[in-house]
Amino acid sequence: MAWIILLASAVLEAVWATALGRSHGFSELGPTLVFIVAIVGSMAGLGTALKSIPIGTAYAIWTGIGAALTVIYGMATGDESVSALKVLCIVGIVGATVGLKLVPSGRSKSADRPSTTEVAETSRSRGAP
Repeated sequence: MAWIILLASAVLEAVWATALGRSHGFSELGPTLVFIVAIVGSMAGLGTALKSIPIGTAYAIWTGIGAALTVIYGMATGDESVSALKVLCIVGIVGATVGLKLVPSGRSKSADRPSTTEVAETSRSRGAP
């Protein structure tokens, strides 16, 4: 469920980024309201996803998808020029994002156990030599 929330949050990031540009410095009411709602939803979703997904992975995916969708929207609306190199870069961003999801977190079962330093400190605090 955390991954779905993260993806929805990333989509909302693209929405608020686009609305921010369309608000012309918050002088347009409609885009400004969309910006406010989308940024609150995006941050809340990211925060919720962080309960289950490591911060580095979640943030990279959140920004990567948000950036890619923002550029794609800009290309679709004509606000952003289209080039083979830009499309290749977007594919690279999306590919790297998918890669982060597929790569194991590297956290082993031993990570749940206290380190030897923590064990030694606990022993000393209990009066052990």
